Amino acid sequence: MPRFTPHPARRPALIAGASSGIGAATAVALAELGHPVALGARRAEICETLAEKIRAEGGEAFAHRLDVTDTASVDEFVTAAEKALGPAEIVVSGAGDLEFGRAWEMDPDVFGAQVRVHLVGAQRLAHRVLPGMLDRQRGDFVVIGSDCADHVRPGAGAYNAAKSGVEAFATQLRMELEGTGIRSSIVRPGQTLTGMGMQATPEVVGPLLQDWVKWGFARHPYMLRASDIAAAVAAVVSTPRGAHLVLVEVQPEAPLRQRDPAPSSDTDPKDHGGS
Repeated sequence: MPRFTPHPARRPALIAGASSGIGAATAVALAELGHPVALGARRAEICETLAEKIRAEGGEAFAHRLDVTDTASVDEFVTAAEKALGPAEIVVSGAGDLEFGRAWEMDPDVFGAQVRVHLVGAQRLAHRVLPGMLDRQRGDFVVIGSDCADHVRPGAGAYNAAKSGVEAFATQLRMELEGTGIRSSIVRPGQTLTGMGMQATPEVVGPLLQDWVKWGFARHPYMLRASDIAAAVAAVVSTPRGAHLVLVEVQPEAPLRQRDPAPSSDTDPKDHGGS
């Protein structure tokens, strides 16, 4: 006799930040697994284009504007998505942005805006969707964290604080939701190539990378792809009920090293202790 009722056959997924990067890749990955997906972002027209592509490939997708800094927008998105697809079984909080700069030099309004998107935006989603999940006694609430939450990097503006905060929030949720059937999880990417931060100029990025090397944050040049993080999200939400992937950290695999040459076969056996 299983301890938990299995996941239902239909598990609609709501994805915040689905217009690009990790959010868009997650929408595609979950749709390929058969999940109906609701794509939300401020750039609703890009979400609709991706939704059309998913539908053309046999998936079920819905797109709607979402601004996680606006409580009314979050409510409108969730209401419309659940009307179109059914009650949310999976929520992925991945909305965010990145602006490089020294923390103390950054305009406080810019600093605060990043925290509002990453951290307060995740809380808005949880506030809206968790009551329904509590009624159904199941669901996955996944936040996209960052390895800077436990390895702070210089020059990342508000990103370190925002991601540290959202990971703490997800951990607190896990404790508060224990025994409810809802799994609060963190997917923690390492260095990932997405559109975030790409507006930075070489004059900003050059010294930044030098600082990262100095502090040991650039061991090799390989970076993750958005699809790598999407695969981790898919693994978290696909885990059968009764098990909980609390934290999944994804790091880029290093380039292969040249192998040391094998010892020569004509070496004198005495060199190896032979008689």
